[in-house]
Amino acid sequence: MQIITQKITPFLDQKPGTSGLRKPTFHWQQEHYTESFIQAIFNVLGVRGKTIVIGGDGRYHNDKAIEIIIKMAVAQKAAKLIVAEGGLLTTPAASHLIRFNKADFGIILSASHNPGGKNGDFGIKFNLNAGQPAPESVTEAVFAASKELESYTICETEHLPPLRAGFYDIEDTKMEVVSSTADYADLMEELFDFDKLREFLKTRPLVFDAMHAATGPYALEIFGKRLGLDEKYLINTIPLPDFGAGHPDPQPSYAQDLNAALEQYPEAVLGAASDGDGDRNMVTGQKFFINPCDSLAVIAANSAHIPCLRGLKGIGRTMPTSRAIDVVAKQKGFNCYQTPTGWKFFGNLLNADKIQLCGEESFGTSGNHIREKDGIWAVLCWLSILAAENKTPAEIMQAHWQTYGRHHFNRFDYEGLDKEAASKMITAFGEDMAHRIGSRFDNLTLTHAAQFDYTDPTNGETSRNQGLEIQFGEQARIICRLSGTDTRGATLRIYCEYWQQIGEHEPHLPSTSPTQALATIAHNAMNISERFDMHQPTNIV
Repeated sequence: MQIITQKITPFLDQKPGTSGLRKPTFHWQQEHYTESFIQAIFNVLGVRGKTIVIGGDGRYHNDKAIEIIIKMAVAQKAAKLIVAEGGLLTTPAASHLIRFNKADFGIILSASHNPGGKNGDFGIKFNLNAGQPAPESVTEAVFAASKELESYTICETEHLPPLRAGFYDIEDTKMEVVSSTADYADLMEELFDFDKLREFLKTRPLVFDAMHAATGPYALEIFGKRLGLDEKYLINTIPLPDFGAGHPDPQPSYAQDLNAALEQYPEAVLGAASDGDGDRNMVTGQKFFINPCDSLAVIAANSAHIPCLRGLKGIGRTMPTSRAIDVVAKQKGFNCYQTPTGWKFFGNLLNADKIQLCGEESFGTSGNHIREKDGIWAVLCWLSILAAENKTPAEIMQAHWQTYGRHHFNRFDYEGLDKEAASKMITAFGEDMAHRIGSRFDNLTLTHAAQFDYTDPTNGETSRNQGLEIQFGEQARIICRLSGTDTRGATLRIYCEYWQQIGEHEPHLPSTSPTQALATIAHNAMNISERFDMHQPTNIV
């Protein structure tokens, strides 16, 4: 085995976003590109004598990237590599493996819900020793290292061990290939009452769509083998490098297969799906989609039915996520924290035990069992509630709204924009609205207009300019920010929320949809039609 130091010219575009570095797959296939980013991570986190967890969501370039990481880690004297069998590892399972094995850090190969394949996207992110995504201070250090990198170190060999369960020695580095499905399923069995869920699923089954992504084997193990669900209710469970030419994003726009299966199996009480790397979730009843903001609020309100949440004291939500959870927290006496977008901001709150439940509007929900969002965990929470209440998801939601009021919520996405122009547009919108405090907009009074700045209550770190927040008292909000997960142009996200309070029979806005009325205010005020020749959103969630 020969160890070589390869000279390179630094890449200047390896700045991680909210969830690692994502680029088109062909971009990662440039000579030295993947190696450069891995070396930047190693330079910041260290590799000699370290234990590293490695795995990914199985998308195209996953196997090649794992091979590169192993060769570089061996060349740079890593003590131990814990690699997922076949290289397939969901993000929540990776977080668990890091924590369970007391690893120093993990490298997760995924572009989450972005499409895969040769013409799709690929991504790499890195999680620290508590299983949490690297905070901004670390991702910025990696970016800085990448811009100054002049070489990387790798070993040359064509005889790496197969990624089959077992123990291997590669020079001075020990490599353990593990079945991540077994470890993760064991954890879920500790957190939930599987006996109760098994009995419930006998007569009221679940339909789960793995979207040809990483959760397929996990769904078969947990819902099929351990909870006894007939495998006919588990669809698209074979992971494919291009996700079966589909878009592995669990939201209504990509729920055709799930909806068809629910129609085929009318006895199913719940439908669910997860994304490319298994951290996002969508839950739905028969012809009744549950907004992820509502889902988080319902889980909190019914936490007494969920064994792992019976000690719930605090909840975290990202700033764009609806304030439905705030109303629950107030009535239940829970602490509630508002963070910027990006799961990494929950890490310190979870480590300090300030929160035990957290979620975001972009279909992410989780607890304090790991430091990532967790799609299957969220589905098991809903099964626990349904088994305890003996109601349908629609009945659960109706009862919730009658108790806490209804937070109408939608996200309006404008994709493929010029980033600089879109950023200037948001700034101008914020300045204009700040000068109009007290003005009336369709029966709503403007009370606040400013960028959201966050100070972490655990360490005092400040993250500024995390999204423009336009408030109309407690009743309504408009949030504007640019997505941090784009690989082709910028996406403007406009989040619109209206609280229809108990006793308010109709929203006080001139539209059949209160969120549409708010979106129209934002669209017209920013003059999106003229600026970008876009007269309607690309996507509405």
